[in-house]
Amino acid sequence: MGFWLYTPLGAGVLGLLVATFFYFRVKSLPEGNETMRRIGGYIREGAMAFLTREYKVLAVYAIVVFAALAVAISPIAGAWFFAGAFLSLAAGFVGMKAATFGNVRTAQAAADGSKPNALLTALDGGAVMGLCVAGLALIGLFAVYMVHVNTPELGENLHAFAVGASSIALFARIGGGIYTKAADVGADIAGKVVENIPEDDPRNPGVIADNVGDNVGDVAGMGADIYESLVAAVVATMAIGLTAPDEIIAQLLTSGSAGDARPIAVGLPLVLASIGLLVSIVGIFLARAMRNSPPAMVLRAAMVLPPVILVALTAALLPVFGVKMGVAVALAAGALGGAAIGLITEYYTGSYTPVKRVAEAAMTGAGTNVIRGMAVGMESVGVCLLVVAGVAIISNNAMGDLGLYGIALAAVGMLGGTAIVMTVDAYGPISDNAGGIAEMSGLPPQVREITDELDAVGNTTAAIGKGFAIGSATLTVVALFSAYSLEVGHARASAGLAPMQLSLDRPQILIGLLVGAILPFVVGASTMLAVGKAAGSIVMEIKRQFDTIPGLREGKAEPQPKAIVDIATSAALSQMILPGLVAVLGPVVVGFVLGPGALAGTLAGALAVGASMSLFMANAGGAWDNAKKYIEKGGIPGHPKRSDTHKAAVIGDTVGDPFKDTSGPGVAILIKVMSVVSLLIAPLVATVGG
Repeated sequence: MGFWLYTPLGAGVLGLLVATFFYFRVKSLPEGNETMRRIGGYIREGAMAFLTREYKVLAVYAIVVFAALAVAISPIAGAWFFAGAFLSLAAGFVGMKAATFGNVRTAQAAADGSKPNALLTALDGGAVMGLCVAGLALIGLFAVYMVHVNTPELGENLHAFAVGASSIALFARIGGGIYTKAADVGADIAGKVVENIPEDDPRNPGVIADNVGDNVGDVAGMGADIYESLVAAVVATMAIGLTAPDEIIAQLLTSGSAGDARPIAVGLPLVLASIGLLVSIVGIFLARAMRNSPPAMVLRAAMVLPPVILVALTAALLPVFGVKMGVAVALAAGALGGAAIGLITEYYTGSYTPVKRVAEAAMTGAGTNVIRGMAVGMESVGVCLLVVAGVAIISNNAMGDLGLYGIALAAVGMLGGTAIVMTVDAYGPISDNAGGIAEMSGLPPQVREITDELDAVGNTTAAIGKGFAIGSATLTVVALFSAYSLEVGHARASAGLAPMQLSLDRPQILIGLLVGAILPFVVGASTMLAVGKAAGSIVMEIKRQFDTIPGLREGKAEPQPKAIVDIATSAALSQMILPGLVAVLGPVVVGFVLGPGALAGTLAGALAVGASMSLFMANAGGAWDNAKKYIEKGGIPGHPKRSDTHKAAVIGDTVGDPFKDTSGPGVAILIKVMSVVSLLIAPLVATVGG
């Protein structure tokens, strides 16, 4: 592929340079008055304090896994694992710094009366995260490829890099999710239900922790999630390109041998992901140019246009490499399927009929509100997974005997716009924080009107981002499962053993399916319990402060937010360990005890149950959240804020918070981590049990 193989390096470096420009642009903007600067400082200090403590825990984990990989595989594999983990942490650190600079500056832009400038500030702050995620992922993968190209160790080192990215994503997403939802639920219950005070009231000591949580969960956590998804999709495609039989891999080209086709099959996903980053950069600047348009239109265009451009560029590029046009069809299926999942998610979680029906159900109490929200979540699962299945069918048929490679390419296509998806997703917490800062600083109502509009759009884009992340995770895991099967088959053939049998009448497969079906429930239960316990502690601490600090209820005394931050941080760091161990050790135990067939069954069971559960939780949670906001905006006449209907919707939203921001995303990452760990250990477990 010649100089094209350097596209990932060029695109990655360009992405980081543009991110640097946005970082310093946002930092140079005015922060507002003294109160705004003080509150923004509290949020930034809390977010960075959490990240510092979390990274210390993850450093210990990384050292232990590095040592294990150095012994079991090679020190080089351990080093690439460490690199994958480090780049994920670096992207999260820089992106969250930008977000915590951008929130107060977005509030100040709104205070100046300029909605376009407020939108632009939040968008630029989010772009730092989006560009760092995609840029660092491509640079890391490019480094692994160039160092080990044409060596037998390329596959295992790519897998090790992916395990580093995946396991850090799991801890970051679940740890951040526990923190943000414990703080959010605790602050909501104590403020709206117990004390009957408005959201973001400066008297509530949980508000600062809630704003901190938006950053650690939806910026750093989501960034690690999307970074890992991109890495896993590219690695899965490269792994299939490395291990597919010669007679099949040769079919990638219009003419030529397997010797000609294999290097292209391995390098092509990297090049395509690089083009996706370049298209995303263009998309970000187009969105900035549209800042005078309605925010919803700007962000929707930012998410929909890049996949279309990516497909068109790819179709034009493929003849250069002599690649069959089936690749363009597979890539288009993934890219357009991702956009479709986003639109479906928006329908079920935005200001449309399903959410309005959830809001109306609150008129008869919290129970009916919860029931209706669960029904909406369940219905959305069927529609979204049918889209994923359709993408898989189209990409498989388009590539003929290379159908597995086509499905993997569809995952790359779905994640081709990673940078702009993460940009729009990180925009949400920034605008949400801006509204909180405006409220706590006592800015005029018209300022909050601007930030509320930006936040409302951000809530919808956040829901779309979660649906996109889960949909792409499902397709990626299908590709990883295929790569695992090929890797096991290759190892067994080298050892002179018969191919692995995946028939459903084999006890090992059925046992594996049952084990795999259990694991998402284990992770979902542990994360829900963690949020519930921590939120209960936060409610008690907030109540204690209102009861013991003279003048706090009257607004004549300052709350003590650091106590709430500490409770949420301690809970998140202690409770994220179990889900992480389940994801990393589960495949190892099953593979070495029951063999490769049982592990294949475990991956299939976890995929089927985990994909369904994560989509259900994410979309039900989004529906409950926006149903509450629909009531707050006067959507149901005669049922305003703090009415019984609103309180019922608050309870529904309280149930939905850990659904959509902790357990749902955690389960989605679980199935990816299990798959990349299985791919890494495939040669080691391939001969277990003969």
